[in-house]
Amino acid sequence: MNISYANVLSAATQAVSHQDFPKSCLFVVATPIGNLADITLRALHTLSICDFLACEDTRESKNLLKSYGIDKLNDSWIAVHQHNEDELSPVIISKLAQGARIAFLCDAGTPGVSDPGAWLVHCVTTAGYKVVPIPGVSSITTLLSVSGLIGHTGFSFVGFLANKGSDREKQIKSLQVESKPTILLEAPHRIEALAASLAFLGERLITIGRELTKQFEQITTLPAHQLPNWLSLDSNRTRGEFVLIIHAPDVRQDTDSTHYSDILQILLSELSLKGSVKLAQLLTGAPKNELYELALALSKKTSDTTQPLS
Repeated sequence: MNISYANVLSAATQAVSHQDFPKSCLFVVATPIGNLADITLRALHTLSICDFLACEDTRESKNLLKSYGIDKLNDSWIAVHQHNEDELSPVIISKLAQGARIAFLCDAGTPGVSDPGAWLVHCVTTAGYKVVPIPGVSSITTLLSVSGLIGHTGFSFVGFLANKGSDREKQIKSLQVESKPTILLEAPHRIEALAASLAFLGERLITIGRELTKQFEQITTLPAHQLPNWLSLDSNRTRGEFVLIIHAPDVRQDTDSTHYSDILQILLSELSLKGSVKLAQLLTGAPKNELYELALALSKKTSDTTQPLS
């Protein structure tokens, strides 16, 4: 056992001692994307008690578990990846039918988002067996949390763009008209080409995260047209795995404010301020904070004009 994690494994067992880990269940386990310390106590306990471990790359997962002092027999491992997920899903289901606990993990992060796992989960639930998420790190939410996005009501996750051809060109062009922040993933050997393709977005901000949670983690936000030059200034900036967030376009225009004011004035005459803002957001899709500030100003203006002269 890895001595440095012996106490952690013991703590994990104690932390979940009153929780249920049913048999005939598939546990979808999120694992660190670079920093071993990001594993959760529940994930450690789940990995230690499961009868089988289905994983994207058995070599990667074996090394991960050994880092935590968890040893599994060779016949406990099942390689399930994008090329055989359909074929091996019945094998997983047959083991669940025999009462097995099975953990599914990808090389890093949360399975089934951009990595394999979605089809396996679909097959298992369709067969009537329970699937339990063991949440943890995701590169997507990791970068989102520090991107400083404001004034939006959601985001669009694209993942990896098509490698080349007309499909890729269509995807790139669609980014220009996308009104929500958009999240992309990219590999090191394609990051410079992607940066060149995104430069046409001009002043649109892009937050780029490189080697997230690892020793050489780098996060920066800059206009799209500056991204190619930023990469070229240091050869290290093209190394590692990348997550990019294309911020939403700046839609704060006078015409929009006038339109929102007209709607809010009508609503405020019939509803409370809170109710007016809520309905206006549903009607326009505008940021809640912007509508709230505008509604406050309109309410104050109405109040001032209706006060009797002294």
